[in-house]
Amino acid sequence: MRNRLLAELLKRNIAILLVAQMVAITATISLITLGGIVGRVLAPTPALSTLPLSLFVVGTAMGTVPAAWSMSKIGRARGFGCGAMLGLVGALIAMMAMSASSFPLFCLGGFAVGLSAAFSQQYRFAAAESVAEPFAAQAVSVILLGSIAGALLGPELAVRGETWVAGAPFAGTFLGIAACYVVAGALLLLLADTGTQTPARTPGEVRPLGAMVRRWVFVVPVLGAAVGQGVMVFVMTAAPLAMHAVDGHSLAAAAAVVQAHVLAMYIPSLFTGALIARFGARPIMLVGTAVFLVMVAVGFLGREVLHYGASMVALGVGWNFLFIGGTTLLAGAHSPAERFRAQAVNDFSVFGLSAIGSLSAGVVIQVYGWDAVLWASVAPILVTIAVLVWAAGSDKASTRPG
Repeated sequence: MRNRLLAELLKRNIAILLVAQMVAITATISLITLGGIVGRVLAPTPALSTLPLSLFVVGTAMGTVPAAWSMSKIGRARGFGCGAMLGLVGALIAMMAMSASSFPLFCLGGFAVGLSAAFSQQYRFAAAESVAEPFAAQAVSVILLGSIAGALLGPELAVRGETWVAGAPFAGTFLGIAACYVVAGALLLLLADTGTQTPARTPGEVRPLGAMVRRWVFVVPVLGAAVGQGVMVFVMTAAPLAMHAVDGHSLAAAAAVVQAHVLAMYIPSLFTGALIARFGARPIMLVGTAVFLVMVAVGFLGREVLHYGASMVALGVGWNFLFIGGTTLLAGAHSPAERFRAQAVNDFSVFGLSAIGSLSAGVVIQVYGWDAVLWASVAPILVTIAVLVWAAGSDKASTRPG
C-alpha cells in the first residue's frame, strides 16, 4: 500500500501542480502582506485600507464559476494557463499603480490577481483527479505543501521589493509577482489532462443543481471549508493592519507574522492526509474548529508580536484541518459527471464568504478594533461545530439497525 501511495504521488501532474502551487502562493502572499499596508497609504480614507485585499477575494469568488466552466470546456492545462495570464495582467496593473500612486488602479490589480487565484484554487481538485480515489487526501496535502515555499518567499518578496524601482515603492514587488505568473503559466501548459474529461463524456448521473447541493453530505464539506476560509481571511486581512498601523509594530514584524501564519497553514499538510485516512475527515474538521477557538483566546491575551504570532499560527492550523477535510469530503458528495459544477458551487461559497470577511475586516478593525475582529469570528466557528456534531450524530442514527 505504501509503495502504491508513493507511485501515485510521484506522477507528473502532481509534480507540476506542486511547483505551480509554490509559485502562485508566493505571488498571493506578497499581495496579502502588502495589501492593507499599501492600501492605507493610497486610500482616500483609512476605512478603505483593506479594499484592495477585499477586491482580491471578491475577484476570487467571482472567478470560481468561470474557472470551473472553462476547464470543463478546454481542459485543466489551458484553463490554468488562462488563470496565470490573468495574474500576470493584475500584477502589472498593480505595478503601474505604485508608479502612479493610484488607489483605484491598485484595487483593479488586486481584483485581477483574485480572478487568477480562482483558477489556482482548482489545483487541489486536479491533484485529486490525478490519483486513485483512496489517495486523494494525500494528493491534496502534497499540493498544499507547495505553499510552504510560497510562505517563505512571499513576505520576503514583499519587503525586499520595496526599493527595487526608484520612486515607486513596492513596484518591484509586483514586477516579481508578474514573473511568478509567467513561470507558473509555462509549467501548467505541460499538465496532462488525463482524468479531466468534460461532463458530457464522463459516466454518472447529473442531478439538478438544487438536488445536489441541499443534501447534508454536500452541505457539511462546503460549510466547513467556507467557514475555515472565511474566518481565516477575515482575521488575516485585519492582522497586519492592526500590527503595523494600530499597534506600531514594524513592517518586518508584520511580514514575519504573515510568514508564520502561512507556514502554519501548510506545514500540517505533511500529516493531515494521513490523519484523515486514519480518523476520518469530520473529526479532523472538528479539531480545526477547536484550534480556531484557541486562536481567539490567544488573541485576547495581548497585543505584542508574540500574541499576534501565536494567534496567527493557530489560525493557520485550524484552516488546514477545515480546508483539507472539507475538500476530501466533497469528493464523495457528487458523481464524476457533476464534479465541475460541485467544485464551482464549493469554491463560490468558500470565496464568497471570504469576500464578505475581507470587505468587513477593514471597517471592523478601523472602527471597533482588534478585539471586535476576534469576537466576530466566534459565531461562525460555533455554527460549524454544531453542524459537524449534528451531522455525525445523524450519520450514526441512519446506520443504526431499525
